[in-house]
Amino acid sequence: MTASPGPREVGGTETSLWLVVGLGNPGESYAETRHNVGYLVADALAARMSCTWRRHRSGRADTVEGRLGVPGALSRLVVMKGRSYMNESGGPVAAVASYAGIGAAQVVAVHDELDLEFATLRVKHGGGDNGHNGLRSVRRSLGTGDFTRVRVGIGRPPGRQDPADYVLSRWSASQRSDLDAMVERAADAVEDLTLRGLTTTQNEYNT
Repeated sequence: MTASPGPREVGGTETSLWLVVGLGNPGESYAETRHNVGYLVADALAARMSCTWRRHRSGRADTVEGRLGVPGALSRLVVMKGRSYMNESGGPVAAVASYAGIGAAQVVAVHDELDLEFATLRVKHGGGDNGHNGLRSVRRSLGTGDFTRVRVGIGRPPGRQDPADYVLSRWSASQRSDLDAMVERAADAVEDLTLRGLTTTQNEYNT
């Protein structure tokens, strides 16, 4: 898949179709871990659209499709959670994008970010993977980094804890108390991005 122009800047009556990718690992043992915050945001978006998860025809992801916004200003979304592990996320993303005819510029990856304090959000378009295995796999499979990322801060591990262990650990008690609000704010950022464009969304959430 080749690079395409960046996300639109001005909303219309209805946008082109977006693919929102909640990055994470499948299975109950990973459900409550920090690395799966992308899955939580995907679940929040599915709930907003009153949609039920279904297995995609590719067999490689669970997806929902619907609209967000208000009459006169709607965004059309395919939201997905891959059925492969984080470091193999790209294959399912490419399969769903290809099936739906969605270019890389209309892909939004929601993922955990160690380099941001807990509950901090950043929205960016393009760039590298910053050591994130899920992003690395998506970039490889799409053939470009020209997609948008909603980076959800989980903070750095305390003391000398291995970052790999930290991201695969459950939320602390203090983090859990703010987790729902953080997830909903990240879902807000995705919704605003698809409705209002990149610059407006960055101005709102990157400060």
